[in-house]
Amino acid sequence: MAVVIRMMRAGAKKRPFYRVVAADSRRQRDGRFLEILGHYDPLTKPYTFKINEDRVKAWIANGAQPSEQAASLLRTINIVATTASKPTSTAAEKAEKKKAPVKRAKPREKTERRAKAKVARAKKKLKPKKRQPKKK
Repeated sequence: MAVVIRMMRAGAKKRPFYRVVAADSRRQRDGRFLEILGHYDPLTKPYTFKINEDRVKAWIANGAQPSEQAASLLRTINIVATTASKPTSTAAEKAEKKKAPVKRAKPREKTERRAKAKVARAKKKLKPKKRQPKKK
């Protein structure tokens, strides 16, 4: 089970309030969690961020990975942990990928059956439509 420290949205519509929780990574954002670690209120000036530092450090020591947003907030209180995101590729790696030759599929061979079907479709298009007599 991969544990993630993330923010769980609470509060009313257009009035966000977040709980910082430790949860299984396979669970939905607002679903079941293992432990509430704190809360974050972005609407107050300045924002409110209360966290149980001991519990967060314990979860990180046991292998929990904070999400991008949770890691950003944790850095404000000097708790640094690596995030679960992939490292970004460098410009040299991107250029290397562009140079790789592109394999293209061979064009289909025209069979006699396909050629006949194509001719038949063309003939259908050329036939004049029969006029329906007007109803009186």
